[in-house]
Amino acid sequence: MFRSLSSDIAIIKERDPAARGVWEILFCYPGFQALSIHRISHKLWKIKLPLIPRLMSHFTRFLTGVEIHPGARIGKGVFIDHGMGVVIGETSEIGDRCLLYQGVTLGGTGKGSGKRHPTLEDNVVVGAGAKVLGGIRVGTNTRIGAGSVVVKNVESNCTVVGIPGRIVHQSGVKINPLAHSALPDTEANVLRNLMERIDQLETDILGLQDLVVNIQNNKKNEDIIFGESQNIRDKEIIEFIGDDVK
Repeated sequence: MFRSLSSDIAIIKERDPAARGVWEILFCYPGFQALSIHRISHKLWKIKLPLIPRLMSHFTRFLTGVEIHPGARIGKGVFIDHGMGVVIGETSEIGDRCLLYQGVTLGGTGKGSGKRHPTLEDNVVVGAGAKVLGGIRVGTNTRIGAGSVVVKNVESNCTVVGIPGRIVHQSGVKINPLAHSALPDTEANVLRNLMERIDQLETDILGLQDLVVNIQNNKKNEDIIFGESQNIRDKEIIEFIGDDVK
């Protein structure tokens, strides 16, 4: 257990530039405090000690805002950043060096028994407010974008964004686990593609309308001038998708 605590301190110092020393981590980091108490309650849970592990979990939620069921299995070097609102269910499994931001839920679906909470393999990053639900598995080195909802298995080395979560592969690209601004905006890309398609269709329709009118007026084809489509890229749409989406 002490090795795990040492790894937890080391990962905070590595990933959080605001961490200025061990004493600050011990007394001022609720995520670290929640994990420390959980490691004790999990030991008691494994020996089937009644009630006390759950009371410890309840006290931890009151103290830190992080709720971890004593049955959850958590690896070494896990960092719960800020931590408020994090919920980790009973059958959850979290691998080594995972990073969870505030508001993350590792929850179950339905009322069935058995494995009903997710498994995060090593080096998984779960962004603020993301929900990972059900007995699914998230592969190593995967990032889940803030606010995403993941309900299906995810392979290793992927990025997941959106509701429901959509997978964007990042093969051969080394990704900084803290670089949340680098996540792709898949919804904006889809909207931009639809806008371009609509623009093209409007141009074609206006051209056909001009063609029909000119034919009715007995004009020659070489005298026909195709009309210009209306521009649907109004201010609200541009503000929504932005001009820098690639």
